[in-house]
Amino acid sequence: MSHLPDPAADGAQMSFDGRMSYGDYLAIDQILTAQRPLTEAHDEMLFIIQHQTSELWMRLALHELDAARRMVAADRPREAFKMLARISRIMEQLNNAWDVLRTMTPADYTTFRESLGQSSGFQSWQYRLIEFAVGNRNLAMLAPHAHRADLTERLMAELARPSLYDEALRLLHRLGLPVPSHVLSRDLSAPWAFDEGVQALWAQVYRDPQAHWEAYELAEKLVDFEDYFRRWRFNHVTTVERVIGFKRGTGGTSGIAYLKRMLDVQLFPELWSLRTAL
Repeated sequence: MSHLPDPAADGAQMSFDGRMSYGDYLAIDQILTAQRPLTEAHDEMLFIIQHQTSELWMRLALHELDAARRMVAADRPREAFKMLARISRIMEQLNNAWDVLRTMTPADYTTFRESLGQSSGFQSWQYRLIEFAVGNRNLAMLAPHAHRADLTERLMAELARPSLYDEALRLLHRLGLPVPSHVLSRDLSAPWAFDEGVQALWAQVYRDPQAHWEAYELAEKLVDFEDYFRRWRFNHVTTVERVIGFKRGTGGTSGIAYLKRMLDVQLFPELWSLRTAL
């Protein structure tokens, strides 16, 4: 006599003819048929899935970033804190993905690298949106998406909107903190440049957290995000160096040399430099 549990006896629905199932709701069939390797190489499936899942996590990060900015702009920072904490956890998942990709050796990658043509993660428009959304706005990075009017329009719309960092500073202004006027009226599409006045402002917050608790907590959430974001960039560098060494990237960049330069880019420089100044 079988002692295996019967889900039906426990009330589980077992018939889905004409009813929504798990697979229907999550569009599993579409997801699991989106992997289309161009070669017979075993590791090409790993390469595709790693990048597809990363794009899904970035999709969620953008969803949370959009909501977090709206909450900060509406003077509801505490709601934004939860979203920003979630984004940091998403970045942790993106970091963990490199651990799986690093199981691919140089010999494995060479079996299908030529099939990639000029495609490269450098061309990820979602990654570009994340950078633009948090404040790293480099107009030169519109060029890889110029062949798609819809993507260019979306990226340009992002450049016209205050970044997360801009919204954070506007909130501090509304809280009565001395944000420099030129910062509040700056060209939003321009890349952020280090500002002594902004560092002094954040230093004021850090010297008396109890008096500026919301601003203090917001600052730490921003630092958390950039901490994970830096780790993501570092893991990208080490993974690429481990797999292809110093070859040029498939997208035409100098590869490791380009990625290492990106390690020096800071999203919220004043929040890092003030630690030395305190």
